[in-house]
Amino acid sequence: MKTLVLVILLAITNFIAHSQEPKGVDITVQVNNLKNNNGFVLLGLHNQETFMNTETPALKRIQEIIIDGKIEVTFKNVSEGDYAIMVVHDENTNNRMDFTLNGMPKEAYGMSNNNMSFGPPLFDDAKFKVEKENLNLEIRL
Repeated sequence: MKTLVLVILLAITNFIAHSQEPKGVDITVQVNNLKNNNGFVLLGLHNQETFMNTETPALKRIQEIIIDGKIEVTFKNVSEGDYAIMVVHDENTNNRMDFTLNGMPKEAYGMSNNNMSFGPPLFDDAKFKVEKENLNLEIRL
């Protein structure tokens, strides 16, 4: 009898604990204009503190293989807030963006909102708001 009561209490406790966990949203990202299937695509989900900060890693990072010049990935369980996504076509699979001697990118890249201007990307240009609904984004390189 004690065992049955203990099992029931554990089940109730487990149910209550899981029902109170906050659930974030999913952000699905498509990149449809990759020039070839070489290497893979690196995607990073950033907040203002991690965006373009070489000393702080992305909040979430995904590496995806390319099929027919396209990828589709999902950042799962993202909490509410302002974010930006950076995408790099890492053709030589060295897990980083390569640059020329004068500092220009050698590999294709893109940002959320597809606002690509001259100079380094700005968080305010790439940011989007995560609230309660799942998001679908298309990023062009």
